[in-house]
Amino acid sequence: MVSNRRTAGIVRVGDVIEARGVHGAASRRGTIVELLGSTAHRHYRVRWDEQHESIVYPTDGVIVGPRRLGALADESD
Repeated sequence: MVSNRRTAGIVRVGDVIEARGVHGAASRRGTIVELLGSTAHRHYRVRWDEQHESIVYPTDGVIVGPRRLGALADESD
């Protein structure tokens, strides 16, 4: 199950993303700069806070939302 506050197809460029890593490790945070793929197989080009970019395929532990992620993390619990 994708941990995603928004339903598929509503994610927009400029939304923030948090990718949770291994237990005890810090989460990675970034901004979606491009939507890729079809609506059924959406993935994103993300500019991480560390200023590099990568392609993200949403999966468990990935949270996407329109606000700063501190607020999103509270909503997902």
